[in-house]
Amino acid sequence: MKVYSVGGAVRDELLGLPVKDRDHVVVGSTPEEMASLGFRPVGKDFPVFLHPETHEEYALARTERKTARGYRGFEIYAAPEVTLNEDLARRDLTINAMAKDESGRLIDPFGGIGDLEAGILRHIGPAFSEDPVRVLRVARFSARFGFRIADETLALMNEMVHNGEVEALVPERIWQELARGLMERKPSRMFYALRECGALSRILPEIDVLFGVPQSPAHHPEIDTGLHVMLVLDHAASRDYPLEVRFSALMHDLGKGATPPEEWPHHPGHEERGKTLAGELCARLRVPNECRDLALISARHHGLAHHAMDLDAAEIFSLLQEADAFRKPVRFDAFLQVCASDFRGRPGYSDAPYPQAKRLRQALDAALSVDAGAVAKAASNPSEIREKVARARTEAIRRLM
Repeated sequence: MKVYSVGGAVRDELLGLPVKDRDHVVVGSTPEEMASLGFRPVGKDFPVFLHPETHEEYALARTERKTARGYRGFEIYAAPEVTLNEDLARRDLTINAMAKDESGRLIDPFGGIGDLEAGILRHIGPAFSEDPVRVLRVARFSARFGFRIADETLALMNEMVHNGEVEALVPERIWQELARGLMERKPSRMFYALRECGALSRILPEIDVLFGVPQSPAHHPEIDTGLHVMLVLDHAASRDYPLEVRFSALMHDLGKGATPPEEWPHHPGHEERGKTLAGELCARLRVPNECRDLALISARHHGLAHHAMDLDAAEIFSLLQEADAFRKPVRFDAFLQVCASDFRGRPGYSDAPYPQAKRLRQALDAALSVDAGAVAKAASNPSEIREKVARARTEAIRRLM
């Protein structure tokens, strides 16, 4: 029985990055022996165990054989005679197929060190094409490390897209990889990589169609809507905003992709169209509620928020009410982060002031300072309560202005 540290832990150590999770491969053992040593089995599809003290994962060396389409269509073979190299050969990229033995000796059968030094994402062999999730993973690694995808790997990803393999991806797995990619340092790289191999049009056609759609140069020096959305997304990432803000930044301008070409470069009504499209996308990918809800609010109301300095008290109250700010002020603050990212996601605007956010936050604070309970008690007719509270909150906003 021999134990090796493998995969991302070895890669990140060589890159000088902190290691978050450490995985191990066990060669020459059986499930019975692992259990006798106190390891707890957790793997459903293949033998994986948790160390009794560190709780790190230890997987028996295994090989895979493709039996059906999709990322679940594999037959797993784990036995004592499976070698370390056979186990590493089933992995996706050379930089993820390195191992260290218990003495610290590095094992690199596929040239992962050279690709790390060159900044290249390169697949190991033709078996890469058997798992469509790997298209998403390579794009995500591009966002994380900024590495170039090897020409032969990009060609294989293109082939996987065009032969329909990515159509077998289930919504939950797409969202899982998408969410992880959104949290990388430069998430736009993930979407550029997916677009380059043709996968973006299959997985997120609402995003893919934005590229090539012009905007008014008076407000958007970058002109192209797809480029703008990528700049907005990267700005949100640069401010370390949470997942729901980054996802909403990605979703905020979907409606521009549905603008009739004869109306270009203007996009009247794109907010309402965008809300509808974002809702459909979220339903299709089964996006978590907190991400979905913020995305819908952002798509529908970001344009009005940009005009906050010109709105009167009644208009600001209406915006706050429609954005559900009174019930969920924390989410409204996240909405303002999306709006600020939208404003700054343009060349030369990354550090530009966005006073609209401060104005709307102050307006919300003023409106929330109204004692709604006292207003309700003073109302002579219960049917008037809602209107009187709205009037009192609007007046509080007016005094602020």
